[in-house]
Amino acid sequence: MKEIYKRILSGIIGIMLLLMILFKGGYLLYFSVLLISLIGLREFYKALEVKKIVPCYYLGYFGTLGIYFFYFFRSTYLIPFATIYVLIMLATVIFNKNMTIEGLSVTILGVIYIPIMLLHLLFLSETIYIYLVFVVAFGTDTFAYIAGNLFGKNKLCPSISPNKTIEGSIGGTLGTVLIVMLFSFYFNIKPVWMMILFSIISSLIAQLGDLVASKIKRISGIKDYGFIMPGHGGVLDRFDSIIFTAPVVYYFISIFIN
Repeated sequence: MKEIYKRILSGIIGIMLLLMILFKGGYLLYFSVLLISLIGLREFYKALEVKKIVPCYYLGYFGTLGIYFFYFFRSTYLIPFATIYVLIMLATVIFNKNMTIEGLSVTILGVIYIPIMLLHLLFLSETIYIYLVFVVAFGTDTFAYIAGNLFGKNKLCPSISPNKTIEGSIGGTLGTVLIVMLFSFYFNIKPVWMMILFSIISSLIAQLGDLVASKIKRISGIKDYGFIMPGHGGVLDRFDSIIFTAPVVYYFISIFIN
């Protein structure tokens, strides 16, 4: 019981901290996303090391810092940097005898999977749409949990996440439609039918992000990616859905709403 109270308390503190960061925006949001990206990248690499796949940490961190550096200064040199970065990574296979193609591939995948995907949060900064990322991710997770406990009978992906059910997935999607509609009505975001479509797509993508993170944990044989808050695991345990949701929100809103 103490663990439940600890989880709830740390969750409330985490949400309050998140709201403060989103409200303040600016440098606080930028460095928060950068920090989460670096921690999440480390957790990803550590998880795969269990399977004897050794990524190149310093190249992963270098790539992350480079991407966020060029974003911060709105530089046009991102493509040349990316080209040089790829050349350096390929050269590492030659000059570092411990580096394998598998390790190099995981290094690149980690940079794409976490820092680049989370960078879309910064693309949404100073807009109300950044809140939609968390409304969708947390809403899907919460309603899926409730619906799964109340009605769950048929397993969704038992080999990946035994506790997830089809009923929970449907409940998570319907719940997300409801809260996104409330969000849209409050901020007068139209058209309504487009936001309903957005709710369904983004909720399904959020669930996919959760399953991908669970699959990696299952492959690695670990329970949690790390420790960020009591009872909540690591960054990837908390941001798995957000990593997938952020790009969906950004591109959907950019193309179909604005």
